[in-house]
Amino acid sequence: MITDFSKMIADSFGLDQKCVANTIKLLYEGATIPFISRYRKEATGGLDEVKIHDIKLRYESLMNIEKRKSTIISTIEELGQLTPELRKRIEATFDLAILEDIYLPFRPKRRTRAKIALDRGLEPLAKIIMAQNLTDPEEVAARFVKGDVADKSEALAGAADIIAEWVSESERARGLVRSVYSRTAMFSSKAVGGKEEQGSKYENYFNYSSPLRSISSHRLLAVMRGAAEGFLKVSLVVDDDEILRKLSAMFVKGGTHRKVEAVISNAVKDGYKRLLRPSIETELLAVAKEKADKVAIAMFADNVRQLLLAPPLGHKRVLAIDPGFRTGCKVVCLDANGDLKHTEVIYPNPPQNDRRGAAAKVSRLVETYRIDAIAVGSGTAGRETEQFLSSIRYPREVKIFIVNENGASVYSASKIAREEFPDYDVTVRGAVSIGRRLIDPLAELVKIEPKSIGVGQYQHDVDQAKLKEALDYTVESCVNSVGVDLNTASKELLSHISGIGPALAANIVNYRSEHGDFKNRRHLLAVPRMGEKAFQQAAGFLRIPGGENILDNTAVHPERYGLIEKIAIDNNCVVNDFIADPKRFAAIDFSPYMNDSVGLPTFKDIISELEKPGRDPRKEVAVLEFDERVKTIDDLHEGMVLNGIVNNVTAFGCFVDIGLHQHGLVHISQLTDKYVSNPAEVVMLHQHVKVKVIEVDRGRGRISLSMKGVEQ
Repeated sequence: MITDFSKMIADSFGLDQKCVANTIKLLYEGATIPFISRYRKEATGGLDEVKIHDIKLRYESLMNIEKRKSTIISTIEELGQLTPELRKRIEATFDLAILEDIYLPFRPKRRTRAKIALDRGLEPLAKIIMAQNLTDPEEVAARFVKGDVADKSEALAGAADIIAEWVSESERARGLVRSVYSRTAMFSSKAVGGKEEQGSKYENYFNYSSPLRSISSHRLLAVMRGAAEGFLKVSLVVDDDEILRKLSAMFVKGGTHRKVEAVISNAVKDGYKRLLRPSIETELLAVAKEKADKVAIAMFADNVRQLLLAPPLGHKRVLAIDPGFRTGCKVVCLDANGDLKHTEVIYPNPPQNDRRGAAAKVSRLVETYRIDAIAVGSGTAGRETEQFLSSIRYPREVKIFIVNENGASVYSASKIAREEFPDYDVTVRGAVSIGRRLIDPLAELVKIEPKSIGVGQYQHDVDQAKLKEALDYTVESCVNSVGVDLNTASKELLSHISGIGPALAANIVNYRSEHGDFKNRRHLLAVPRMGEKAFQQAAGFLRIPGGENILDNTAVHPERYGLIEKIAIDNNCVVNDFIADPKRFAAIDFSPYMNDSVGLPTFKDIISELEKPGRDPRKEVAVLEFDERVKTIDDLHEGMVLNGIVNNVTAFGCFVDIGLHQHGLVHISQLTDKYVSNPAEVVMLHQHVKVKVIEVDRGRGRISLSMKGVEQ
């Protein structure tokens, strides 16, 4: 059942309600985000993937709140305490904090001090005291000295415990304390005594303080990590006296006898310090952590997107090298499809230093396998190996690329790698992965869990379920935005196509192996478990170069083939004529062919595809040459201007590979002369930049860089 939250969601995002309602309906019917954004623009008003994803998450959040409401209503109803007014309040609330405040007094109690006092029959005494119509509470307490209650002081203490719990469960009190904390709380961290040296990497936070409402995400997550590792103590600091004055004014009536006032004031203080304050602190820290997680996850997902959509070399023959010193450099030769053709080991680096023998082998392999490009892993010995390769005279023109190898070791030890290369060890698999990353980064990186790609900073500290959702969405978005070759794509790549999961992807690959290449998209329906719904979702993102129908190598959906063919017939031509002369199609008056499901957005997309069938939306790969003067950190000095590649973007700046094992940091304040709130506004992954060295800490291996005043 679809609960209609379309107006609420539309209002929150400033969107048209009808478009939001149509989007929710499509999602509910099983359509994927890539399919909706690409092929249902008329229904959604042209909403892009980001907005559709936002709608999906917001709808799911509201549905979860509805489920929580239902549970709360059922629980209170079973207790016989659900009034029409209470039900109405619960049903009207969409703030989880307020919802839980409403439910708190009805929540099943643990064996608290107040529960013990209630079991001893002291609730009436607490109510009499809170009525504040008496002058001597001890006199009334004497009536309750019986059973487990030994004397008047014990009776008063029990009543105070009950009052303290009432205070902590009061909606008004919780709202007041929450408001003060939200406005004024200071987030503070200190070093755990005796662990300063062991936790030295957190020294910036040994005596740290920041307003909770404005603390940056990366600082909060860093402190939280330090606390989790036992090196930091975290606390929230507020003016407790101010809060207690306000709470006392809330619960103590004017004119109350001083003895009664003392009992209530002490109970309020106890309720605040023992129960209410810890509860609100836990809640607000969780809220702050959730916000920080959201920022960190968004930045990580954006980095992953940029990495996945890195420029591919394309169908070229590649010699790939996993560099090393003592164990040598593992060399593999790949054909244009990334298939392994040869393996070798060379030893051009210390301690062997067999540069002549290594050069002869590499030169021979380049000639034998007609190599177009050389890919060198960026890890240990990467720069030394790249410099060695640049010194060789090759029998044919080749380009040398440094390839980021983060996660290659994860792939090489994975089940996927073992299945692909059962007869080779991890070093060969790693070298193959490096080469394939150059040929097609997207096709290779989807084989690795996104968390292991190495472009995040706090991926292990954030909410793992939300991180997985964001990364799964990002990978799906990237794969479908590029499209895949149905006849060459791996099952890992196919599994991310709209409507296709791992099981169906495996069936496609198995069917392809048994029956040969697919000749057209409709042949997919012969694959086991490929139904019409899955075909509808997937077909537009699968390409068949050289197939029976030229449209199968475009993003035009098969559901529109008939329309294009009719337009061709009406204009006395065939579809191939439109490919040969796209302007001919663009010049047609489409109004007779339009209806509710086919409008101008669809025709614009068709025109775009006819212009460039089989196009790859990614940019072309470019070579960057590092400064030959810089081989170690000792070669750096302040003021040097160097070429570099951005290899990680964080909330506080970006890290740049300048050809050394140590990557330099361009702090957010050094990105540009203008104010920058988000580094992603200025730089992106794989961007080639010029940077100036402003500080070198050789002891800690830290390099500070700047892009200010450096012509890019």
